[in-house]
Amino acid sequence: MRMSQALSVAAICLALTAPMPVQSKHHEPSEVADPKLLEAVAGDWRSEKNKARDAYRHPVKSLTFWGLEPGMTILEVQPGSAAWWTEILAPYAARTGGKLYVTGADLDNPGLPERAREARSEFAARFDANPDLFGKVTILNWGATSAPLRKNTFDFILTARSVHGWMRSPGRVEKNFNDFYQSLKPGGILAVEQHRANPGSQDPKAKSGYVTEDFVIEQARKAGFELAGRSEINANPKDTKDYPFGVWTLPPALRSTAYGSGMDADPTFDHSKYIAIGESDRMTLKFVKPK
Repeated sequence: MRMSQALSVAAICLALTAPMPVQSKHHEPSEVADPKLLEAVAGDWRSEKNKARDAYRHPVKSLTFWGLEPGMTILEVQPGSAAWWTEILAPYAARTGGKLYVTGADLDNPGLPERAREARSEFAARFDANPDLFGKVTILNWGATSAPLRKNTFDFILTARSVHGWMRSPGRVEKNFNDFYQSLKPGGILAVEQHRANPGSQDPKAKSGYVTEDFVIEQARKAGFELAGRSEINANPKDTKDYPFGVWTLPPALRSTAYGSGMDADPTFDHSKYIAIGESDRMTLKFVKPK
């Protein structure tokens, strides 16, 4: 292990000793992090840009809270082009005898845009190019009309900041939670991170990108899940949730027009106060499929 990497691991270990406020009727799991997880988060294959987001996403604390363990069969839902979680989960699975699956564009969909096919191919090439580091990352067809995931297959499913997107398609939220439920083994874990709206009524389309905890918990319970815990690991009290371009006004998107992202979309837009807020306030929920 490189000296810089060793120092990073040591820093993470020290950070884990800090108190962590939670809101749950359940006890938090042990705060002793898996050494292999620490190595995966500190890995020098992760870009500095991705590591900078650890301050908002708290990967070690979050995955420890959710109950990720060595040897698990993991499904990451909608990893995105940055593959932020995949860069952590793939080496972790490879080093602990586990397996990693991710959802990808549904290649069986005849209406799938060519760009979506290309993005899936690029993602696959990135992780196939280094099997010694990433192991085998298997991509599964998944979409609004895709066939259900395989039953009783996964120990751990992670979906991060995805629920608001599903709410734009009628029936998609219910389909996805039901899919997760039947594809988890009994006792399996569904880990959810999502931009958190203030308590109250929920916009059915979640146009701002924010979703209430009550809505997410209700959807999971309707599918059969039990709420095993909730945490404030990824809370951000600076987030007022009232921005001109919804949650995407904040980092990392820094949207400055209705449809564009990036700081150069509107050079006259002042991003400074949004950068000072940081990334969004997020719920961190753990659900389990009853045994």
